Amino acid sequence: MPAYHSVFLDEPNQHSIGNFALLPLRTRTRGPALQLPPLPADTTELDIDASHESYDPLDEVLLLFRANTFFRNFEIKGPADRVLIYGILFVQDVLGKVRNNMSRRDAEKAVQNVSFDTNFSVPGDAGFPLNQLFEGPKDRHDAETLRQYMMQMRQELGARLINRLYADGATTPSKWWLSFTKRKFMGKSL
Repeated sequence: MPAYHSVFLDEPNQHSIGNFALLPLRTRTRGPALQLPPLPADTTELDIDASHESYDPLDEVLLLFRANTFFRNFEIKGPADRVLIYGILFVQDVLGKVRNNMSRRDAEKAVQNVSFDTNFSVPGDAGFPLNQLFEGPKDRHDAETLRQYMMQMRQELGARLINRLYADGATTPSKWWLSFTKRKFMGKSL
C-alpha cells in the first residue's frame, strides 16, 4: 500500500523556494504565506473537507499524519509532498514533547516552546535531516523567506495539534495521538 500524497500537488501557480512549496495557509500568524479565508461557523478544523476553499496543507498534515507515519519510504511527487513531509516530521517532534499526564496549559507551553523556537534547520542547512530530498534556497533572501514560512507553519500547526490532542474539553491528551510518539516517519526526526 503506498503512502498518501498531498492533494496540493496539482495546485496551479505554486510558488516554491528550492523544491519546497509555499502554499496558502489558513492562519492568523504573521508570515509570508498567502491567507486563505477563515472557516465558516458551521465547519470546524476537525471535520473540514479537502474540497473546501479553506482547506490547507496543515489540515492535510494532521489528517494524514497517523496513516503516513507507518511508512518508511515515501515517493515524493512534487513540492507539496515536501510540505507534507516537513509537517509530519514537525508533528512527530512536537508529540514527543507532550506527556500522558500533561494538562492542556502545560502542553500548550511545551508546544509553543518548540513552535516559537527560531533555531531550527531549513533545507540547505547542515543540520537539516532530509537535505538529500530537499533543495536549499538559492540565496539569502529566499532562505529567510523559507525560514519565515516554516516558522509560520510550525506555529499554526502546533496550535491546531493542541486542539486535536485536547478535543471535546479533555483534561489529558488523546492517547490515540500520543501512541504515535515512538514511530519515526521515514526513519527521521527533526
